[in-house]
Amino acid sequence: MDNAWEAIQKKTFTKWVNNKLDLKNIPNIAHLNQDLANGVRLIQLLEIIGGESLKPFNQKPTMIFQKMENVNKALDFIKSRGVALTNIGAEDIVNKNLKLVLGMLWTIILRFTIADINEDGKNAKEGLLLWCQRKTANYDEVDIRDFTYSWTDGLAFCALIHHHHPELIDYHGLDRSDRHGNTAIAFEAAKKLNIPQLLDVEDVCDISKPDERSVMTYVAEYFHAFSARDEFETAGRRVAKFGDVLLSVCEMEHQYEERVEALMMAVKFIQEEWDSVELTDSYIDAKQKSMAFDIYKNTYKRSWLAEKKEIDALLGNIQTKAKTYNLKQYYPPEGLTLRDLDETWNVLLQNEAEYHRRINRTIREIKEGLRKAFAEAANEFQRQLDTISAKLVDLEGSLQSQLKLVQSLTNLVEPLQDSLEIIYNLDQQCIEANTEENDYTVYSLEDLSFGLDLVKEAVQKKSAFIQNQQFIRFMVSVTEDKTTPGQLLDAFRTIAQDKAFVTELDLKMSQIPVPMINYLKERMDSKGQMNYESFVQDMFDHKK
Repeated sequence: MDNAWEAIQKKTFTKWVNNKLDLKNIPNIAHLNQDLANGVRLIQLLEIIGGESLKPFNQKPTMIFQKMENVNKALDFIKSRGVALTNIGAEDIVNKNLKLVLGMLWTIILRFTIADINEDGKNAKEGLLLWCQRKTANYDEVDIRDFTYSWTDGLAFCALIHHHHPELIDYHGLDRSDRHGNTAIAFEAAKKLNIPQLLDVEDVCDISKPDERSVMTYVAEYFHAFSARDEFETAGRRVAKFGDVLLSVCEMEHQYEERVEALMMAVKFIQEEWDSVELTDSYIDAKQKSMAFDIYKNTYKRSWLAEKKEIDALLGNIQTKAKTYNLKQYYPPEGLTLRDLDETWNVLLQNEAEYHRRINRTIREIKEGLRKAFAEAANEFQRQLDTISAKLVDLEGSLQSQLKLVQSLTNLVEPLQDSLEIIYNLDQQCIEANTEENDYTVYSLEDLSFGLDLVKEAVQKKSAFIQNQQFIRFMVSVTEDKTTPGQLLDAFRTIAQDKAFVTELDLKMSQIPVPMINYLKERMDSKGQMNYESFVQDMFDHKK
């Protein structure tokens, strides 16, 4: 140990011992290690601070064994108070070993002066430090972190005294730079409060690091001097703390009831909403209801489930807190118990499942209806195509009657395009509803569209064929007594009244049948003027 620290500690502990001996008017000691060597003053010190008599002991020991007996009695007493004396024996004290004497006294000071200090569950050194920090918390210039450097400017001592007795120190008038002056002011004020001056100003201000044990010993005197007043503050804190606990529990109870009621109301509201839902035969509407239900499960229901668990935990915390502080047990009001909440939740699950089944059942029915509607329209459409095709195959009679029948079939084909549009809309609805399979028909929209195109083409070809046959017969009738194409050209010139072309009006005036006129127009028409010479040339060219 540094000699300066050893000297300060020796001086401080000597003053501390003498201060205790003064309580019983016992003569003071001058040389710490020498005056405690025979064990007499040591036993007397322990009797004072321990509150017990250690008699009998040798009052005036002269022999070394008598001194050893006294010191052993003292050490045994210290050990009986639960203090471990490591590497300190009676011979060390009798032999005046200063370092071990100081170590023993520090152990005594810790046990009988500092160990009993308690501040919010912190004991001894930590408790004393916390006490100092609390008392000086409102003093900006003071920052107590330890029992060494934090005290060198004297302000910490002044703040402790000013906090308890502001009339003794003009704290705000202190010169912050005058370390020695501030420390001296604090020590003088402490004397007025019967706090023994265990330290000198230079012990704090003139060394690089004050002795921690000496400072703690002195500061502990402040603690005990102010402890009576602190009891009121402690009592106040205890009442305030209890009030905080009580208020906290009340707030938790209120919060519990509010949250349970809010959750139950939300659950009730969603069920009323489900009850009011009318499911139509629209797949889009039903699907929107299904999607809304999925959103409910992924958002509202999950948040409610989390809230329910938090409410369970909240009530558990309320009961635990009440038990911890011996408060009256809390019982939720009727209708807001956890059992009530569980029952409400179970009803929600039942109604939720039923509503989900309603939506799914509606969607299935809509899909089935769409399948049937498409199948009925598709099957009927195909039946009409088959009917038209069959009539085309069974045509008989004169060409004129066949042409009329083909025209009637053409009139039947034209409305089928509108029917196909209806089937297209039904097919789109089926696609939107994801009805990929349909057991009620083998026909698809593509099948029907292809079939309609085939029927249209067949009717058109049949009509063209019949018209061609009529023209041939007409030509045969016109040229049956003729031997050259020239006679046919003469006939056309007569109809055209010697023009180089013939018109539709010319043909009508010559009493040629309408189907034949249409056929000739298709073969010769050039914007109303039909070149009959080229036509005859093309028709009879192979006979040349």
